[in-house]
Amino acid sequence: MPSFSASLHSKLPKVGQTIFSTMSALAAKENALNLSQGFPDFDGHPDLISLVHQAMKSGFNQYAPMAGLMSLREQIAIKTEKLYSGSYNPETEICITAGATQAIFTAIAATINEGDEVILFTPAYDCYEPAIELVGGKPVYVQLEAPEYRINWEAVKKMVNGQTKMIIINSPHNPTGSILSMQDLKQLEKITEGSDILVLSDEVYEHIIFDGYEHQSVARFPSLAKRSFVISSFGKTYHTTGWKVGYCMAPEALMKEFRKTHQYNVFSVNTPVQAAYAEFLKREEEYLELRHFYQEKRDLFVNLLKGSRFEIKHTAGSYFQLLGYKKISQEKDTEFAVRLTKEHKVASIPTSVFYNQNLDLHVLRFCFAKQNSTLEQAAEILQKV
Repeated sequence: MPSFSASLHSKLPKVGQTIFSTMSALAAKENALNLSQGFPDFDGHPDLISLVHQAMKSGFNQYAPMAGLMSLREQIAIKTEKLYSGSYNPETEICITAGATQAIFTAIAATINEGDEVILFTPAYDCYEPAIELVGGKPVYVQLEAPEYRINWEAVKKMVNGQTKMIIINSPHNPTGSILSMQDLKQLEKITEGSDILVLSDEVYEHIIFDGYEHQSVARFPSLAKRSFVISSFGKTYHTTGWKVGYCMAPEALMKEFRKTHQYNVFSVNTPVQAAYAEFLKREEEYLELRHFYQEKRDLFVNLLKGSRFEIKHTAGSYFQLLGYKKISQEKDTEFAVRLTKEHKVASIPTSVFYNQNLDLHVLRFCFAKQNSTLEQAAEILQKV
């Protein structure tokens, strides 16, 4: 193929291959245990897989409606009402998306204009910043306060001005595993009250929360829900990340704008998988018991690491465990993560990549959404580092 010789102005000049792709590729090359990228090494429920097959055989093989199958939207509305007392009209206030990342991008693209400021909390999931910059918005960063990774709401108040268009929150949080409390949401209510500020609430780990805590969805708070895009994902809940199906809920006026962008970005999402999820969502125990399933894995991994030289950070939600390594090395986390993969055959993610200024606290993120045997093998190796 001839090379492209004309000048090209990149809209994302600072962006290269994501750290997730980089570390997963390195893990494969080195035949290492991959605890880097956030996906399980086990399949979803066989009944769910069978439901996809049944849907294909029953003719669910053409384009779904742009907003998603009504049967699935109805089940999402029912679940949201039961769990959070949040009322969403499946006809006008719910949209099925090609995963949560697409929903996040669409919500930002539909509402953020040139020069609008968007507040996000670092360390932050890596898809927020590029989406904001692509549409001409300006990311404004508030750093979570380690070691608990809490939000300093006084700092947020100081960042809010006439240009602030959106605040992005994420709970349970990736990469830290921290969660927002009811008091946190009440603080957000106060800050946004009487303003035109929108909220994007990334809740993809809503069912993976531990130690008796309850997930504080924005849908629980009417004064926040009226200005919010609430985004979640079936992949995290049902161990089917490769199917890439998520959803967005928002009041009708916001959803109208969301769908305008969605219809030209994706239009519609995998039809047989939607049909399968619609049926499987009726089995409430599958998502209600998920917290216990993953808490057992978190506890197993943590207990196996006790006595090692890693500093174990508290994880209240998500399927990620942070481990500090200051007692082992003073290397940059990007360098230590590579060496850990190459020499010890365990892949992780350096947390500095989640900060806008690449703040290095000598902490790595490990995914424990793995078979127990994988976690046991990884912990045995890490004990010797």
